Amino acid sequence: MSKFYNLTKGILKENPIFVIVLGMCPTLATTSSAMNGLGMGLATTFVLLGSNVVISLMARFIPDKVRIPSYIVVIATFVTIVDLVMQAYTQSLYEKLGIFIPLIVVNCIVLGRAEAFANKNNVLESALDGIGMGLGFTFALTLLGSVREVLGGGSIFDHKFITGDGILVFILAPGAFIALAYLIALFNKIKK
Repeated sequence: MSKFYNLTKGILKENPIFVIVLGMCPTLATTSSAMNGLGMGLATTFVLLGSNVVISLMARFIPDKVRIPSYIVVIATFVTIVDLVMQAYTQSLYEKLGIFIPLIVVNCIVLGRAEAFANKNNVLESALDGIGMGLGFTFALTLLGSVREVLGGGSIFDHKFITGDGILVFILAPGAFIALAYLIALFNKIKK
């Protein structure tokens, strides 16, 4: 039961965006469309999974004095892999997400899971935690991007279904704050 809980807690109970409210920089900056949110979420999920597994394996060998720098090196390795793969295979998405892919290295969700969970638990539990938190992050970014894209442009995943223009503010930065606030309120109401 505990292992399955690690997989699902990031989606609802401890959702990084809607409950814990971490990782706001990529959340607000990259979610102007559903595809951007999905891409950023999946990239972060890969980094969470990989870094949690490696940190769980290495935790007992890393001295406390260099624990955080060691975690950052592990995380940076997985971010570099994601960065290069996206640049090679998803060029248009890579160009839209820009600097936010390399900034996954300092995303507090990734480092927080390494420090709070992966270094204290076994590999399987750490992997499930990474997947669960990553899926919760992906869900939140994709949902926020979808809302902003529908309201701001009348489309979803770049498929236009409303003719004319949408409400421009939702494509811009203030729209990210507005949409996120309403989604957090809705999420809290549903959760209760």
